[in-house]
Amino acid sequence: MKTSSRIESLASLPQYDLTLCDVTPRQMLNIAGPRLSDTYKRLLQRFRYGPGVFKVDYALNDPIPWKASECLRAATVHLGGSFEEIAASEQAMRNGQHADYPFVLLVQPTLFDPSRAPVTKHTAWAYCHVPNGSKRNMLKKLEDQVERFAPGFRERILARRVFSPADLEAMDANLVGGDISGGVMNLRQIVLRPTWRSYATSAKDVYLCSSSTPPGGGVHGMCGYHAAKMALARLP
Repeated sequence: MKTSSRIESLASLPQYDLTLCDVTPRQMLNIAGPRLSDTYKRLLQRFRYGPGVFKVDYALNDPIPWKASECLRAATVHLGGSFEEIAASEQAMRNGQHADYPFVLLVQPTLFDPSRAPVTKHTAWAYCHVPNGSKRNMLKKLEDQVERFAPGFRERILARRVFSPADLEAMDANLVGGDISGGVMNLRQIVLRPTWRSYATSAKDVYLCSSSTPPGGGVHGMCGYHAAKMALARLP
């Protein structure tokens, strides 16, 4: 068995009974291309990636000073203002544009797990959606949105680390263009994710188990669970 190792080609591996690949279609084509049929490869080539994210990690000297104190009871806070503002932000991204008031997802783990920071200090991270592969620096707009709901937020920042879509993809080749969901979640790719075969590929001993398979990104662990069940059920 070989786990948690970077693989450039399945041809470099010993012959295993089963190989489950936690990769997106682009990486699957790169590492398993010779093992796949031409028809299946064409299906993978049609797979579309979704929006990227612009992410920032924060070290803070105090908790975020939310206007709404209820936010201090939430591990994850979604910042968007009105429904119309959120819709406009997501529509801008789908049109290849950058929202002036981005919909921001923010996580504040040290409110619930103090071990994630030095004593009396805190951490947080936040991201907003951007067009896939965006090179726009969204730091000011992202922090303006946090500051809008938590005046004084910037004054509590000790340090920050910024990740563009390209930075995220450099860290993990599966995050194509900064897409953290393993592919766009439109109607076609909800039904055919990534193809009608779901976890199975055209090679009988090779399976996909990433968020590019059902039920997609955000339903953590279930892609691998279902892929493993299918693979084991088909094992001779």
